[in-house]
Amino acid sequence: MRAEIVTKQVKAMAEHGLDAIICSSPENFAYTTGFVVPSQPLIRHRHAMTIVTADGRAAVFGVDMEASTIKRRLPDVPTRIWAEFSDDPMLVLADQLSGLGLGDARIGLDMDYLPAGDFARLAAAMPGARFEHAERILARLRQIKTLEEIALLSKLSRIADQAITDTLAIVDAGDSEMDIASHLTRHIYSLGADHFKLLIVATGERSVLPNVGPSDRILKNGDVCRVEIFSVINGYHAGVCRTAVVGEAPPKANDIWAHLVECKYEIMAKVKPGASCRDIYDAFIAKLSKLNLPPISFVGHGIGLHLHEDPYLGVTPMLGKPGTDAIIEENMVLGFEPLCYDTGLGFGMQNKDMLAVTSTGSKLLSDYADTDKLIVCGSAKHGGDVKAVA
Repeated sequence: MRAEIVTKQVKAMAEHGLDAIICSSPENFAYTTGFVVPSQPLIRHRHAMTIVTADGRAAVFGVDMEASTIKRRLPDVPTRIWAEFSDDPMLVLADQLSGLGLGDARIGLDMDYLPAGDFARLAAAMPGARFEHAERILARLRQIKTLEEIALLSKLSRIADQAITDTLAIVDAGDSEMDIASHLTRHIYSLGADHFKLLIVATGERSVLPNVGPSDRILKNGDVCRVEIFSVINGYHAGVCRTAVVGEAPPKANDIWAHLVECKYEIMAKVKPGASCRDIYDAFIAKLSKLNLPPISFVGHGIGLHLHEDPYLGVTPMLGKPGTDAIIEENMVLGFEPLCYDTGLGFGMQNKDMLAVTSTGSKLLSDYADTDKLIVCGSAKHGGDVKAVA
């Protein structure tokens, strides 16, 4: 178990009057243990949970199919294994909780993951216990990263950035979006990621589409190419997007890109402890409007074990309700993305980076590519520096 995360949970329990917290989602299981049980995100009924008590004891609950994985990663943690095809997991969990002295306890549970039917059986099996929502408590804890988490997110940021940048240096007119995907996924794995999520390859007229995978479309001169990927290690994500052109940029593309680059640096300058998320967003929208580009609902968000986490740099219900605000704090990690999906000129542009909040400001984690100018595809074929832009 991750001692620093367990300590954070114990402190939160004291603040909220809880006797234990159960983490039942893949994200919160990974938050407590440092790894994802491989089949849990794929097969929802294969429950894997961590249990942390107010006095700092920790235990694990897991399915027999994943018993060897759990034992290998957590050899010294008390573990209760349930049989997938013969046990009712909620009855086994209830017995484990009672054995930990929690039969009459106030127990926090991330109820936004556990199915309603399972929760009903668990509650019926433990009539003396009181189960309370813990998902917001855990989400709040996850906003402030440990140094270990920041180091991992920095590594992931570099992997995603380098994989995209090196891929764009290889492909050129005549290659396809499938070729981009092939090079990109190979790079992601070769650079050390466990796997990836949300692969976006959108070129030419498809660059206006926010979230699309690769097609058979062939690149041609003048295309704008949006490429995004989230590299993943132990459940943590880093999302990076780069925009490039094939050959000569279309009219006004360089001007719009220069404007988005200015937005990037202004956001980086504004991100610091105590800053208002809403103020940063409003400043971005005001700058975007100078080129009559359409607004978006946010320009950044927390990131870690989910692709999107609080806080949001924007106006969004995830801050509580529309119009509410959040304050930037040290050791938050943000994905921020000055973008315009539809410029009105037949192409979209996006520059997504990873940013860590320091004690005095911010630090760019995705720093492999030079994005001050548009990346030009095929630079490796034409004798250019794969990190440089023409």
